Amino acid sequence: MEFDFAAEQPKFLMLMYGLIAFVAVVGGLLLLLDVVPAFFARRREAQLVAASASGAPVPRRRKQREGGFAFFFLLPTLLLLTIGLVIPAVRTTLLSFMDSSSTNWVGLDNYGWMFSEDSIFRVLINTLIWVLLVPLVASAFGLIYAVLVDRARFESVAKSLIFLPMAISFVGAAIIWKFIYAYRGDEQDQIGLLNQIVVTLGGEPKQWLLDSPLNTFLLIVIMVWIQAGFAMVVLSAAIKAIPADIIEAARLDGTTPWQMFWRITMPSIRPALIVVVVTISIATLKVFDIVRTATNGNYDTNVIATEMYNQAFRYGENGQGSALAVFLFVLVLPLVIYQIRNLRKQREG
Repeated sequence: MEFDFAAEQPKFLMLMYGLIAFVAVVGGLLLLLDVVPAFFARRREAQLVAASASGAPVPRRRKQREGGFAFFFLLPTLLLLTIGLVIPAVRTTLLSFMDSSSTNWVGLDNYGWMFSEDSIFRVLINTLIWVLLVPLVASAFGLIYAVLVDRARFESVAKSLIFLPMAISFVGAAIIWKFIYAYRGDEQDQIGLLNQIVVTLGGEPKQWLLDSPLNTFLLIVIMVWIQAGFAMVVLSAAIKAIPADIIEAARLDGTTPWQMFWRITMPSIRPALIVVVVTISIATLKVFDIVRTATNGNYDTNVIATEMYNQAFRYGENGQGSALAVFLFVLVLPLVIYQIRNLRKQREG
């Protein structure tokens, strides 16, 4: 099949226009943020030099002018947030009260459908399983690993190995684990690591991603594999921040390692542990790529994000897809608020 450049020329032109617009906008903002502060800094410096040479009092900055400068620098961020977050959120909320064609108002029918359909109830159960298991298991593995390798001989190498999955995208991780779970029939040589281990031990290979609810737990393993590295890095930094005199005093008092962990380490790293659990919980609630890549949501593995995509973009049910999106937003919002309040308390403390 030969490539026809003339037929694809409009697409290349659109791509080129997009790149030019991106460079123009980003470059313009960077230039603006560099030139404007430098201009006012030089102006302020000239005023100070002139006042120092003439013996006149140093001119003070006006608070109104400073407020205007602050608004000027915040304006690009506010515009991007409004265009990329506020407007889509409001529009999605409105669509959740409309039918599939987004023309007629149906009230709360889409939300009633969400809690009455057996298939959607299964989606909610799957999401609940993800949210309960992933943050706890990933944080537990990260904490255990951080404690075990703390001040070990090859600490940096060991931490690098468990952190490596964080550098892989969710799609890439799902593809890797699909090969691990791969199945090639009872009479063929297995290319999947898990089935090869089973065969070596005398068992029968099976199609792991087809068996529900086992397949959901196997997908959760992928997310834990990725997030454990994040938990390990944050908790390891928190462990190293524990004052050495506290640890030394506990050892002089005859504290056992088990007592040291529960009475010294855990209370000291509690704020960091909360941040890790909440952050992983937010990421888990929004999980999409792993399920979409590994099973496409089939075999009872759907979660809210994948079902929202299916309803809105595959089945053309804009109202039901929007209702799922709003429900997901409502689930994530309390965690985000709690995270912000927790970080603010840590900063003030």
